[in-house]
Amino acid sequence: MYPQIEPHASGRLDTGDGNLVYWEECGNPSGKPVVFLHGGPGGGCSPSHRRLFDPEVYRIVLFDQRGCGRSLPHASTTGDLSSNTTWHLVADMERLRESLGIERWQVFGGSWGSTLALAYAQTHPDRVTELVLRGIFTLRKSEVDWYYRGGAANLFPDLWEQFTAPLTGLSGDPVELYARLLADPDPAVHGPAAVAWSTWEGSTVTLLPRPELVAEFAVPSYALAFARIENHYFVHGGWFEEGQLIRDAGRLAGIPGVIVQGRYDVATPAVSAWDLHKAWPGSELVLVPDAGHAYDEPGVLAALLAATDRFRD
Repeated sequence: MYPQIEPHASGRLDTGDGNLVYWEECGNPSGKPVVFLHGGPGGGCSPSHRRLFDPEVYRIVLFDQRGCGRSLPHASTTGDLSSNTTWHLVADMERLRESLGIERWQVFGGSWGSTLALAYAQTHPDRVTELVLRGIFTLRKSEVDWYYRGGAANLFPDLWEQFTAPLTGLSGDPVELYARLLADPDPAVHGPAAVAWSTWEGSTVTLLPRPELVAEFAVPSYALAFARIENHYFVHGGWFEEGQLIRDAGRLAGIPGVIVQGRYDVATPAVSAWDLHKAWPGSELVLVPDAGHAYDEPGVLAALLAATDRFRD
């Protein structure tokens, strides 16, 4: 990765509906614009995300999506997510682009970030110079069923038992049951549920176990915002029609794009990357043979850096 850098500008974008979206700029102020979209939804940005781009060439824009990271109000302190939808985030991106005086930018997103990137690019294709996507997630029912309704339990029965522990004595759809627990005003209810939800993801996103990553996902304040926002989006199917992002991939024709996908990605299995690649004219698919879902697994990271380096000119 490129050396650690600090922002030279930052602020909070007032969306006009009570949300203040944190943003920052790094790298070359006169360089090629790129916007980084974090995962989750609800994951927030970290300093390491700045290091995916050549700071001598790129004008690097990062922002924490509504309700997480340094954006306000934080979903760990409020359960009201009525103004937090995919289309609110797409509008936030346009508002941020315009406020920064950027005409067009490269869009980089992994996991949920790939979902948002596709939604944005299909809505505003004329504003996108290139797409660099990783760990493709399109919120099709089959994708959510696999990871949150028992499919991945066939690979991780021990971790699935921990994930479903807060649901003991309850019956029904795990996603809907978690929605009830996470909305409960009692911290003794929503707190453990949030940690269990978040820990499931932290424990399964890498090819080999990384206890330090699991510990980060289990921090209560992070876990509560992460779980509430993710669950909110999954309950509502991302506010997409079923299969919409694959169906409308033809709108990306003419936008250069690289899809990086770990072969053994359990969180977002490779079939979605394959389906997107087949539906997106001119896209390039890089299947990394020895990687899971995380962006910083060696093969995935190498492919992402190669893509941003290729597009920097």
